[in-house]
Amino acid sequence: MIAPKIVFEGTSFLVLEKPPGWVVNRAETTRGIQTIQDWIEEKLKIKNLKLKIPSDFIRRSGVVHRLDKETSGLLLIAKTPEAFENLQEQFKERRVEKRYLALVHGRVQPDSGEINAAISRSPFNRKKFGVFLGGREAVTKYKILGYYDTRRLGKFSLVELEPKTGRTHQIRVHLKYIGHPVVGDDFYAGRKTAGLDRKWCGRQFLHASYLAFFHPETGEKLEFTSPLPTDLEAVMKKL
Repeated sequence: MIAPKIVFEGTSFLVLEKPPGWVVNRAETTRGIQTIQDWIEEKLKIKNLKLKIPSDFIRRSGVVHRLDKETSGLLLIAKTPEAFENLQEQFKERRVEKRYLALVHGRVQPDSGEINAAISRSPFNRKKFGVFLGGREAVTKYKILGYYDTRRLGKFSLVELEPKTGRTHQIRVHLKYIGHPVVGDDFYAGRKTAGLDRKWCGRQFLHASYLAFFHPETGEKLEFTSPLPTDLEAVMKKL
């Protein structure tokens, strides 16, 4: 499995490019599997601090937010408890900007807009989320980067998405809700559709391509970008 790549490292935080296939947070279900959290602990020697600073920073090994296992792209890690608290506050106050690239089924129209639909855990499957009455506010802005119409595979849209809230599976749920699920998404595209997708796209086509936040020490706005990785670039060439 490809190792995470450090895009930037400062005194109080670092920005990673997470490869697909890596689980971010350690859990009971990840025993025997190396997670991003394990990788970070080893790099930053956070385990050595466990008895000195019992905090969320230690419990999460500085991981400020998360990406799904199959989602690649930019991930923000705090190196100090102070930076962790500051960056988490920025997420809570919605001062962090995130953008994703997704290839989805069909021709999304209009070519830009906003999806505003509340999300909650599915009462039918506790592992899934969906748009349900009584859910939490969820807003995603989107912009079409390109349309693709192939005789063999069908019609697709390459979409740039900017979630304004941070609900679990938000982008995937919202795209399913408007009838344009992510290519290869075995949770929300449907088993048959995802199975056919996986014959030419080896994983869920979702990539965290842009991240902007304020430096936890200086307050300066920082921006990071990540191009499509080689596996997703290869998928685009098939279209």
